[in-house]
Amino acid sequence: MTEQNRKWIYLFVLSIIWGTSYILIKKGLEGFTPIQLGSARIVIAGFFLFLIGYKSLKKISKEEWKWIALSGFIGSFFPMFLFAYAETEIDSSIAAILNSLVPLFTLFVGLFAFGISFSKNQLIGVLVGLIGAAFLIFFGKGVNPNQNYWYAGFVIIATICYACNANIIKSKLQNVTPMGIAVGNFAAIIIPAIIVLPFSGFFSIQVTSGEHFWSSLGYIIILCVIGTCIAKIMFNKLVQISSAVFSVSVTYLIPIVGIFWGILDGEKFTLSQFLAALLILVGVYLVNKKKTPRKTS
Repeated sequence: MTEQNRKWIYLFVLSIIWGTSYILIKKGLEGFTPIQLGSARIVIAGFFLFLIGYKSLKKISKEEWKWIALSGFIGSFFPMFLFAYAETEIDSSIAAILNSLVPLFTLFVGLFAFGISFSKNQLIGVLVGLIGAAFLIFFGKGVNPNQNYWYAGFVIIATICYACNANIIKSKLQNVTPMGIAVGNFAAIIIPAIIVLPFSGFFSIQVTSGEHFWSSLGYIIILCVIGTCIAKIMFNKLVQISSAVFSVSVTYLIPIVGIFWGILDGEKFTLSQFLAALLILVGVYLVNKKKTPRKTS
């Protein structure tokens, strides 16, 4: 299989996995608070990653560890809590839609912080995708007027974190294996999460005896193993075999998967939102379209 084909397969598989993550967060919040959910995700995912990939830590140099740690906090630690807080007030599908802001921030973080240039095609594609996302949000607000959209700010902060992380991996961690990055990330953030978890009340009788404790814990475990561990390794590999902008184009497809799960869970979705989703796909195409070489006579 060619690298070109592989990166597209990674893109679509990741969109399905991460598009499903938002409904799993929503279900996890039925039994836990955002702090409990976020810290539990980090601890469970961290232990799972250590079991399957602890040997990869030996190949990380001292110079690379500072970027690994920064990537862990920016790309995993803070976003896990931010999305959990956001979904206490907004639908899972809206959170998935807002995540499509990542490519825009990736372009500008890459340009101003890392000196990575981007093409006119990429900029137009990102803008088209953002317009589609804006329409989705606008139409969604009309369908759900009682939602508190101030909480969408947590998602926006998380998207900036993701954008910074993609550029860190592309610019500073090209020589580290995808497994090494994933395990190293959680090696850096698991200790703070272990400290937070008992103080969050996760093990209190009120929580463990709650109606949704076991079902919510099951959703979190699925979210950790597939949505965090497996997906994170795949994403790190995708960044390395493509570009930071291409890799975060997965955020254009995530809303479509997120909306699908939202509908199954009783969230409303209109024809207008469907058309806006198609516009997002046009943005993905433009971001990744290669210029056709001109024929010379």
